[in-house]
Amino acid sequence: MRVRRQVSPIVAITQNENESLAIEEGLNLINFSSMIRQDDVVVITPNWVGPATPESGRVVGPQSLQKLIQLVKATHPKRIVVATGPGQEDVQGLMEQVGFLQVIEEEQVEFINLNKGPFISLDINHPCPSRLCLNKLFNEMTFLISFTQLKIHEEATLSGAIKNITMGWPAGDEQGYPKKDLGIHDELHDFMAALFEKFTIDVSIVSASPAMIGTGPHKGTAIHTDMVLCGTDPVSTDVVGARLLGFKPQAIHYLHKIIKKGLGRSTFDLQNQTGIQFKGIPLDQAEEHFSQCAYQKKFAIDSNKPV
Repeated sequence: MRVRRQVSPIVAITQNENESLAIEEGLNLINFSSMIRQDDVVVITPNWVGPATPESGRVVGPQSLQKLIQLVKATHPKRIVVATGPGQEDVQGLMEQVGFLQVIEEEQVEFINLNKGPFISLDINHPCPSRLCLNKLFNEMTFLISFTQLKIHEEATLSGAIKNITMGWPAGDEQGYPKKDLGIHDELHDFMAALFEKFTIDVSIVSASPAMIGTGPHKGTAIHTDMVLCGTDPVSTDVVGARLLGFKPQAIHYLHKIIKKGLGRSTFDLQNQTGIQFKGIPLDQAEEHFSQCAYQKKFAIDSNKPV
């Protein structure tokens, strides 16, 4: 298991009607290009929950994924892998239908279906399951990027950087399609908190361009805010994503558990700008813009009040 990197928690909030450009700007603001070494094995895990158009808010956009790959390439790592494990078995069909296969082929990067082996066995601090299979890439990667859309989720409450990894990496060949046969959904929040202990997410990209409100991850309404979150700490990034959706972190059970375990930064004073370092759009303005797009009314948890 990789050692969790000690980083200063930075969250950049950017806005551009072109999602790819918003991602590029956000990554520049967190100094992404200086993070990756030439001996790194960089893994990008995108959210491919199922066959859908990017406009639906269900999956990341192929063009944005391509831009991300190109930005990683510019840092000249040893190896670049796009790796994810969707909840459906026909990953090839999903990739062809949405346009991901074309991106992989054009950029000539490696793709690994995390639902398949070869596997390593991983013990986690959770009663059922207490062990699960992960693709052996888990032991090979040295830099992990989580790339997903921001969603309200019918079970997880918030779908962001952490859920994308903790539910994208368990293998469908073991857990079933969708991944419910062996019980990881029975205590979903506790499971995600336990599995997150084993992961180091180095960069988190959570896009609200579009985001999904209502009942995600499939049946909600996509809203186009043109905003993207890029962060050095997945907990901080997801805390900001939660606030856009109107939640404080204690409202998201798995996020609250992770914070209580000391696995990420979550508290900040908006007025004094302590705790999380913000770049780009101020958080209260981002919340107001998000709520206006979602509900035609401006409101914000963070209105220059310490939290």
